[in-house]
Amino acid sequence: MREKLQAIPHKPGCYLMKDSNQTIIYVGKAKDLYHRVRSYFIGSHNTKTTKLVSQIVDFEYIITSSETEAFILEINLIKKHHPKYNIMLMDDKSYPYICITDEPYSRLITVRSTEKIKGTYYGPYPNAKAAKEIVELLNKIYPLRKCRVLPKKKCLYYHIGQCLAPCIHPISLHEYEEMKTKVHQILKGNVAPEIKALQKKMEDASLRLEFEKALEYRNLLYDLKVVTEKQKMETNLVDSDIFAYFYEEKKCSIQVFHVREGKILERSGHLYQDVEDPLEVFQEFIVRFYLEKNNPIPLQILISEGDKELLEELLKHPVMIPKIGKNKELIRLVQENAHQKIAELEKIQEQKFLKTEGAIQALAKLIDLPHLKRIEAFDNSNISGMSAVSAMVVFIDGKPVKKEYRKFLVKTVVGANDVKTMEEVICRRYREEKNQTDLIILDGGYNQMQAAYTALKAVNRKIPVAGLIKDEHHRTRALLYQDQTFELDKSSFVFRLLEKIQDEVHRYAIHFFHQTHQKNTFLSKLDDIKGVGKVKKAQILAIVGREDFEEELTKLPLTSEQKEQVKKIFTK
Repeated sequence: MREKLQAIPHKPGCYLMKDSNQTIIYVGKAKDLYHRVRSYFIGSHNTKTTKLVSQIVDFEYIITSSETEAFILEINLIKKHHPKYNIMLMDDKSYPYICITDEPYSRLITVRSTEKIKGTYYGPYPNAKAAKEIVELLNKIYPLRKCRVLPKKKCLYYHIGQCLAPCIHPISLHEYEEMKTKVHQILKGNVAPEIKALQKKMEDASLRLEFEKALEYRNLLYDLKVVTEKQKMETNLVDSDIFAYFYEEKKCSIQVFHVREGKILERSGHLYQDVEDPLEVFQEFIVRFYLEKNNPIPLQILISEGDKELLEELLKHPVMIPKIGKNKELIRLVQENAHQKIAELEKIQEQKFLKTEGAIQALAKLIDLPHLKRIEAFDNSNISGMSAVSAMVVFIDGKPVKKEYRKFLVKTVVGANDVKTMEEVICRRYREEKNQTDLIILDGGYNQMQAAYTALKAVNRKIPVAGLIKDEHHRTRALLYQDQTFELDKSSFVFRLLEKIQDEVHRYAIHFFHQTHQKNTFLSKLDDIKGVGKVKKAQILAIVGREDFEEELTKLPLTSEQKEQVKKIFTK
């Protein structure tokens, strides 16, 4: 995941943490995705967050235009996916809505729940203070009813001109509905007329030297803009799919945003390489998205560009190419996410190159080796000379090639002698093997290297040999090559590659040793069973580990007593 973390942009958006089953277990928002997501994998956390991080194996993110949009998208994603750690990590804080109540004389109020009062709701709003102030502002401009229960006499709001007092005065419902309609328009984002009027009032107040009044108008203007900001994550669109692509250096990234019930709930997409005609790939993707992948076609399909008539004919559904307005802004946002996918791929590919081929090239330069592609590494393992084995791993262009790994049972060396063991194994490996090995790396120092050179000379092979020098914790510290010690920067890609090679060959050797030692232990125990010779041992070992072991054991030419003794050994 390290490469993916490096590729995260410094932009606002939402991130989705996934477990090993690719289930979304946490959704969060961030002003800066790069810093926020990386923070989960750096430093210490509280118990709940530590538990969350322990289960994260993958993540994805969606870029937004602002932190406010990220907040709205976060709410939508949590509602859709119900991530278990959002329940554990988030408090019970709720965000306010603005409600125009369904009453004969409606009220304009802020609420925390949309379930208790019937009405039309706007929000939720991340800026609770601004939401309250916008309600106060609108109540000042439009003198709607304020009291929850109609009183029997005029209240203070009537006397200060902020209520028409329908409690005691006959008010035309038509007149009242006109005020409600204007409030609805403002809360939907059509604030230009009101902003213009407030700006004029602010300027007039300044000219009259009523600076406190002008300051009040300025604050109200700010709150009006904050609360009624056009948020792309909450849209008036009908159910829609929004397609856009980004093309760069023969890479074509396609993204789809899915709008359901006026909310952007998720995205999907694909990244193609070696693309000559991106528009053709884009249109083919859209058609296959519905006709081959069987995704349901929503009420509306928006695309950044393409042959509209052709797509409509194939999909039997209207297709739109927005040119202006909010739909065009949504297209731009989808394109930005598509662009980021290419940038992410390039960063990941760059990191992979630096860790593999780039590290190989740097290693070759460090030790002045003209050609370096294939590395074979060796390590020995035994317990006081018992069950002695050796293992070899192969790295080509800095990447492990497991199908070429080899295991060696030590045949000629008696007792714990790593130097003689290495000489035997190198001799056996290169006596007949004529592949082009560019460098041999030994998990050992000078003595093992001399043993390797002796073995290579005996089989008439000339292959450069390097040894890994360890620190007190048996971790790679330096590289020994041609009697020269190369100290390694632990942050360098060369060090990381050599450390990876050391870890891999050590793991492989230990695994083989455990297998061999266990088998030898079993053989030793089988020796204690009277009447079980070499042939019967082989027959027993051939069925060890099988699910039907006991059934197969009954078929072997053993006495009942022998079978019982074998069971005790292998079925503990």
